[in-house]
Amino acid sequence: MSRSTRMFEIIQILRNAKGALTADQIGFELEVNKRTVYRDIAALQAMRVPIEGAAGVGYVMRDGYDLPPINFSVEEAEAITVGLALIARTGDQGLIRAARSAVQKLTDQTRLSETVFASTWGVDAPDVIDLTEVRLAIREERKLLITYQNQKGQQTQRTIWPIAIAYHSEAIVIAAWCELRQSLRHFRPDRVSAYVALETRFVGKGDALRQDWIKGYASWL
Repeated sequence: MSRSTRMFEIIQILRNAKGALTADQIGFELEVNKRTVYRDIAALQAMRVPIEGAAGVGYVMRDGYDLPPINFSVEEAEAITVGLALIARTGDQGLIRAARSAVQKLTDQTRLSETVFASTWGVDAPDVIDLTEVRLAIREERKLLITYQNQKGQQTQRTIWPIAIAYHSEAIVIAAWCELRQSLRHFRPDRVSAYVALETRFVGKGDALRQDWIKGYASWL
């Protein structure tokens, strides 16, 4: 998520809030740490966006501040309606919450389609690993230590560098560089029995690994 997109999201979160929100609460919604929220809010306040509050107290948006209306064509509204509904199939609870929030924001500004529908049947959410934290690790280029069971039932501990998540109708896979195998591998979240985000990172290496993975991904499908 770019900084401009994140700042837009902060405005929307504060507009829809029923009371003051702390940086931790805003950060949880955006999947970033509170220091990032502090910096973004300071930048918004410098641009005279009427956000009131302070670190440790909470933030609110003054009444009367609004965003311009959004206008979609009929086909755009249909595409957005179906796309947001299909997110429920991913089994990623963080994305599902975000999709519901997006629907609310969009319906506050414009009319979505009431003529197209999508089944929400899909992959179950994994029992142990939180995909919201995996997506945060991808963005921060942070390593994960996982206990993983392969299709033969064998368990190993792996240090992985997560670079992408692929959502399929039958399974979710995390694409990552595996330090044990010294290669790009796919890991199913439903086979992870324990995990921890490590302090060590792979800063500057994620994009190149992701491009290598993308080149071979089509042949893997």
